[in-house]
Amino acid sequence: MKYSVIEDAFMFVSMSPPDEHYAYLNKETGETYYVSTLGDSDELPVDLDENEKYINIPHKNELDLGRNLVFNFISANLPGELEQVRGIFRSKGAYARFKDLLESKGQLEAWYEYERKATEEALRYWCKDNNVTLEG
Repeated sequence: MKYSVIEDAFMFVSMSPPDEHYAYLNKETGETYYVSTLGDSDELPVDLDENEKYINIPHKNELDLGRNLVFNFISANLPGELEQVRGIFRSKGAYARFKDLLESKGQLEAWYEYERKATEEALRYWCKDNNVTLEG
């Protein structure tokens, strides 16, 4: 299975709040199925619910890649901004304001790299834990 297939499905699931988008992976064929509660979804296999060859792709919050990742990054890179960032995450639109702060501090690219590495590490661990064999 290619890592990019897992990553694409993960990005689809995680681009919205939990329980809005779903993706399922056929562990035998690598085929993915995308479902959105907002509309346009793939046709799901009839045996999806009763066959262990299908697995639900996790949302980023399930892999601890949400706010905790933000706080870990800030603690390591901008510890003096931790209270401000906690305040940012107490209301809607937090990620946009967080990224504005990072840009003003010259840390936006560092954040993207940190997030990318953490995501890949978490997804690879998830694959191993769920018997999804990756190529390479």
